Amino acid sequence: METGVAIFPTHDAIDPGAVARLVEERGHESLLFPEHTHIPASRSSPYPGGGDLPRKYVHTYDLFVAMTAAAVSTTRLRIGSGICLVVERDPITTAKEVASVDALSGGRVDFGVGAGWNREEMENHGTDPRRRMALLRERVEAMKAIWTEDEASYHGEHVNFDRIWSWPKPAQRPHPPVLVGGNGPTVVDRVLAFGDAWMPNYARNHILDRAGELVARAGRPIDLMVMGVPADARVIAEFEEAGFRRAIHWLPSAGRGPVEAALDKFESAVAEAHGE
Repeated sequence: METGVAIFPTHDAIDPGAVARLVEERGHESLLFPEHTHIPASRSSPYPGGGDLPRKYVHTYDLFVAMTAAAVSTTRLRIGSGICLVVERDPITTAKEVASVDALSGGRVDFGVGAGWNREEMENHGTDPRRRMALLRERVEAMKAIWTEDEASYHGEHVNFDRIWSWPKPAQRPHPPVLVGGNGPTVVDRVLAFGDAWMPNYARNHILDRAGELVARAGRPIDLMVMGVPADARVIAEFEEAGFRRAIHWLPSAGRGPVEAALDKFESAVAEAHGE
């Protein structure tokens, strides 16, 4: 099983380039960054983790700026979004950003996508939360057209454009892997519709059951990776045995010392899971 880490790249923590170099030096496969363009001050949408919303949600760098900083600071590490809130983004602009980072990094981008949970945040971008899943699908499909066609068109209910030129194309062909985030009741349908991988948040029994359903229905290779695994050897071993290829552990949005301590703990759990 490959290991990766994720971190909210805040302006007062270890910077994205430095954490990327550290993670690469320590032999991990990937580094993912989440995205929030802003957090509405109303706080009407409850935080899924319960309790108060952690401070880091309000202080993150722009996703693609952080990814670029990480990419230019490394040579092997895969750099990804975990997740990109596609329902809050223009698909033509986002397609160019993904393709640009993939080209500049030599084909090291993993494009994690999702619809998010903060309804007021979506509404501030003009998105009706009730239609966010249909919008997510069309925007991803439109980006795939831009990445793979010299003269791309897309005609849907929510996204519509005819005959555009957009370069660079991604270094990875046909395009960077699309990792579908989410644990909801229809997530398997979304992975089958437009995903190359499923990247749910850690929730032991629920994920393992749904992974079996996904593989049975797919009829094609589907990559499995889990976001937010604890530093627990038993959990890591269980997901590896279930066919998950990558385990991703959250790092604290803090200085180098706490980040290294968290990496030590995670790496010890991985070694124990492998009998080392």
